[in-house]
Amino acid sequence: MKRFSLKERILSTLKSEDTEGPFEIYVTRTPGYLWALLFKKLHIHPIAITLVSIVIGAMAGYFFWFKDIYMNLIGMFFLIWANWFDCADGQLARMTGQKTLIGRVLDGFAGDVWFFSIYFFICLRLTPEIAPWGAPWGIWIWLIAAFSGFHCHAKQCAIADYYRNIHLYFLKGAEGSELTRYDQERALMLSLPWNKKEWFHKIYLFFYIGYTHSQEKMSPKFQRFYTVLQEHFGNNIPQDIRSRFRTVSLPLMKYTNILTFDTRVGVLFLSLFINMPWLFFIFEIFVLEVLRYYTIHRHETFCEQFTHEIEHE
Repeated sequence: MKRFSLKERILSTLKSEDTEGPFEIYVTRTPGYLWALLFKKLHIHPIAITLVSIVIGAMAGYFFWFKDIYMNLIGMFFLIWANWFDCADGQLARMTGQKTLIGRVLDGFAGDVWFFSIYFFICLRLTPEIAPWGAPWGIWIWLIAAFSGFHCHAKQCAIADYYRNIHLYFLKGAEGSELTRYDQERALMLSLPWNKKEWFHKIYLFFYIGYTHSQEKMSPKFQRFYTVLQEHFGNNIPQDIRSRFRTVSLPLMKYTNILTFDTRVGVLFLSLFINMPWLFFIFEIFVLEVLRYYTIHRHETFCEQFTHEIEHE
């Protein structure tokens, strides 16, 4: 019987090696996998792990309230720990087949809770402090944080998640991706009855269609490409198109990783070490926003090229 290496076993619990960089595999996914093995042996459900990760991640923000770097280090550890658990719940669900709708909802909710806590406590910390222009931050830090979080952070993560699912769709097909369309999800939501069996799914779809709609509005040329694909091939996309799309999409996966967790948190930690946590918001507003626009431009450009080729065959 073949014995698989640790790396092979870890990769088997991931959606795709394409969408995971070396840092994610070795620093994030490997500890997550080891935690998942422990939870599997203890017969702990993935949802329980997700709930614990939400609590730990929310606690991390509290420790960023203080100027004391040792308190900040505790918060950093808690955030890393929460992220390991966030990886572990998905890996455990794929290992055991314990995938549920509520688990998917909570998994997406977890990161929102973590960062809301982080933003909130950093704003409490900075409100009385002197800003670079010589006056207290006051209400301005709350406004900057709100724009950074609700506009920049939200859109950056949404488009990164969307492009990963598009990549997985061309790599693994519809069954290997969570790529959906707004009109289809909305039709499903409206068709579901208000009863004990479907009420939660209906409410989930009510919020999810808004998220999907925002992703589609950021990618109009992909929407045209996807429509043309469906009209010509349905879900039986020729392997040549799949392979060529993967080739041009793969280089963008490193940008989707930057737009989500690890790089963002690395900058957060650096800003805390130098006692300038407001730099974290500046990084999101300027650096990550430029990267978001660049990634969208690259993706939209090759989608337009593929559409032109199919329509003029």
